[in-house]
Amino acid sequence: ASMRKTVFIGGLLQVGLSVIVATFIYKFLGFAWNEAVFVGFLFSLSSTAIVLKILQERNEISAPHGRNALGILIFQDIIVVPMLLVTPIMAGQSDDIGMAVLTLLIKSGLVIVITYISARYLVPRLMHLIARTQNKELFLLTTIAICITITFLTSEAGLSLALGAFLAGLIISESEYSHQATGTILPFRELFTSIFFISIGMLLDLQFFMENALVVLPLVIVVFILKGTIASLATAILKYPPRTVLLTGLALFQIGEFAFILSKVGIEAGLLSDEMNQYFLSVSIVTMLFTPLVIQYSEKISAILIHPRIQKKWGVIRSKYDTNKNEDIKGLENHLVIIGYGINGTNVAKAARYAKIPYVILELNADVVRLQRARGEPIVFGDAVHEHILNTVRLKNARVVVIAISDPKATNLIVSNIRNISQSVYVVVRTRYVKEMDTLIALGADEVIPEEFETSIEIFTRVLHNYLVPIDEMENLIDSIRADNYNLFLPQGRSPKNIASTRIPDFKISCVRLLADSGSIIGKTIAEANVRKKFGVNILAISRKDKMINTIKPNEKMIQNDLVFITGDQEHIDSFYNAVS
Repeated sequence: ASMRKTVFIGGLLQVGLSVIVATFIYKFLGFAWNEAVFVGFLFSLSSTAIVLKILQERNEISAPHGRNALGILIFQDIIVVPMLLVTPIMAGQSDDIGMAVLTLLIKSGLVIVITYISARYLVPRLMHLIARTQNKELFLLTTIAICITITFLTSEAGLSLALGAFLAGLIISESEYSHQATGTILPFRELFTSIFFISIGMLLDLQFFMENALVVLPLVIVVFILKGTIASLATAILKYPPRTVLLTGLALFQIGEFAFILSKVGIEAGLLSDEMNQYFLSVSIVTMLFTPLVIQYSEKISAILIHPRIQKKWGVIRSKYDTNKNEDIKGLENHLVIIGYGINGTNVAKAARYAKIPYVILELNADVVRLQRARGEPIVFGDAVHEHILNTVRLKNARVVVIAISDPKATNLIVSNIRNISQSVYVVVRTRYVKEMDTLIALGADEVIPEEFETSIEIFTRVLHNYLVPIDEMENLIDSIRADNYNLFLPQGRSPKNIASTRIPDFKISCVRLLADSGSIIGKTIAEANVRKKFGVNILAISRKDKMINTIKPNEKMIQNDLVFITGDQEHIDSFYNAVS
């Protein structure tokens, strides 16, 4: 639902506002309405190929700003098809606009019908026949031939080549062999992308660029500011915090590759002169060249641009979503703070609720906050990269913090800010890759759980289980591997730390629920049961319903379903467990 909202609301706002702003600017400069609107079309499109590749390389595609950028880019890639269709009509190539629109509708209807028939019946059968030959080369040639044929037929029907290529991909994607087709063509993607951008570069007149650099470079700055601001505004309307808003805007400031395809249609329709096209190419290519650099330094740029007053203002907006004015977290002590309410955050909250551990959640998706607040969750709307947001969940009084978000840069900032506030709180961080562990531990994380490492353990556990390896041997192997690998990332001189900050050899703390009524423990007092003498364990505390009994007296009676906290070595703990379970 969140991605759908980003695509259709965020994307529509970004494209719509971009077209409107560019149209009025160009109309003010003396251009005709149709030319101004067409320039707005070009201005509204960003580079899917460049932005997504950089975000993937930086592991930010799953971060909030990465998801926002992806959603807006998806909408741009969809809306470019109607833009291609209406461009010839906007040019007024037909004297009868009504007839032109009717012709366009008829062509569009025929295209939809043919696409449906091809995707549903023709292409799947053809692909099935080819697949039965088990000839990879023939399968590849058939896939390419289908793409070229559909593109050619679309062009002959008076529609653009780009639209034909889009429809070809759509038709093949509906086949049951789409994954094989994608895998077969994928190695050619980088080649075709390179050829495309090389051809764009060849269109640029370097002499024109040098002679008009004093015009081109200010235009680049204007495009940077306007597009970045509009994309940021679209994200802000979706109720994201300032950091996410700015990072999204900085990712989408450039003019994209689909704009080049659209510009060719505009030139053919007479909406773009050769001189204007050179200005367009110059500005677009320069913005593309600066995109990797801007995204690389986007964190620093956003930190400079986000003034404390903006954070304070956003805090006022944030409070509107805290409809209970944080009444559910006032007075919390020794509680658990969960940052991020995805799958990991949800499961941690469920475990805390089961164990009756007080907790509070920090989440920056307003829709999730509103939904979970209605369900009774102690959840606060806010971006944990800011210290004052962490203070709202009483971090100084917390015992444990779990960071379960998908943004590695934000995770680093959060760990650093937590340590600025408290040196004693126990910080557990979920990350995706093992290579990110050393940085997080250096920043102050106590435990870092990398997904790829834990996944590998789960995989080999399933393998060993299938080969009937004894469970105790598997557990010993898992403990050994975890100890060896996690200890590698601890700084020299620092020992592993648990929540109690102590490790005593052969000494364990465990909690056992009193279930079996054997008569030797349940219903008897501590003195009568003589647990220490019989089982070799000491009772530290008893949890009974919602009450914690910390001071254990000899006359304290043990009742069925009590949760008893005991200490001792593993053998004695197991003996006590067997007696009461």
